[in-house]
Amino acid sequence: MAQEGTLTSPGSLEGTKPVGTTDVGREDAEACRFERDPFQWDAREDCQVRQILDRIADKWSLLVIALLDEKTLRFGELVREIDGISKRMLTVTLRNLERDGLVGRTVYPEVPPRVEYELTALGRTLLGTTQALVSWSEEHQEEIANARQKFEAANAAG
Repeated sequence: MAQEGTLTSPGSLEGTKPVGTTDVGREDAEACRFERDPFQWDAREDCQVRQILDRIADKWSLLVIALLDEKTLRFGELVREIDGISKRMLTVTLRNLERDGLVGRTVYPEVPPRVEYELTALGRTLLGTTQALVSWSEEHQEEIANARQKFEAANAAG
């Protein structure tokens, strides 16, 4: 099921089962691994791998993970560093990353309360992947911009 406030993509597999599978005797985790290429994952929403990828690959999570690279930041610092994020969205993102064990939250008993965020050991394992994705984006940004222009021109004419 799509998250409230989001649309299901046209290619969504929501409500479908892979060919040749049944629900009888399968646990959810096993159902996610049904006789597929080991480098693929089940596209169904209830699959653990998809849920993890949805979390770490979203726009705000990647930015938070990248900013917390080897440093601890306070909430206000994160708000100032991430252009366009609302305080509510940052709160939700941090809470979800903390829930998944990727970000640690420390509250200091001061007035006013001081709260700091840092990557956990598990979160730090994502840094190489995040940096590779950023490098790839920087390397190919011109090609992607050109492809977008061609696409827009082709769709504007037709």
